Amino acid sequence: MPAKRLPPAPVSETLARLEHLYGDASCSLDFGRPLELLVATILSAQCTDTRVNIVTPEVFKRFPDAVALAAAPPGTLEEIIRSTGFFNAKAKSLRGMAKKLVEKHGGEVPRTMTELHALPGVGRKTANVVLGNVWGTPGGVVVDTHVGRLARRLGWTKQTNPVKAERDLNKIIPTERWTWISHALIQHGRRICSSQRPKCNLCTLADICPKMGVEKKKKTKKKKRK
Repeated sequence: MPAKRLPPAPVSETLARLEHLYGDASCSLDFGRPLELLVATILSAQCTDTRVNIVTPEVFKRFPDAVALAAAPPGTLEEIIRSTGFFNAKAKSLRGMAKKLVEKHGGEVPRTMTELHALPGVGRKTANVVLGNVWGTPGGVVVDTHVGRLARRLGWTKQTNPVKAERDLNKIIPTERWTWISHALIQHGRRICSSQRPKCNLCTLADICPKMGVEKKKKTKKKKRK
């Protein structure tokens, strides 16, 4: 007989508890202008935000706008961003993105999902980061590795594909909370609900988390076998 499926964590209660802990959660990437956040988000792929925040000031010191970034000499940009990993691919994306900004948008970062998504190196996650944190108009929840992991553990999605997971989350999270919930789940994922060793004993969501319920059932079965 198949195991009884545990219900997902109630959305409103989960948001309320996370609000208590992370009510002021905000973007951890440093930026002053839309272009700075766009560049930082592209660089953040497979890299910590802390490292990106160290690198981006030098990027904009050398290449202060889209025109300069598009014309970055071969090797120079790559060397500056080397420590963020995958620097050749990221440099290609940054140059391509900047070139398209100059050609199609007068060097300015566009304000729509369609236009942002059309830029080289810009997927829905990156576009949503910019739309939500710069203009407060996200096209959906930003799904990074932390958000995806927690959303699955909470029973809000089964999807491992970020775009499909985003669709599930967009249906249950209030639109006005899309940007904030991403930051809150990222912080909770870093502090408590880590990938390998989640601190369930310290988690404010433990009693409503279906993942925690599964773990309890496993422990109970092991005790009975002994």
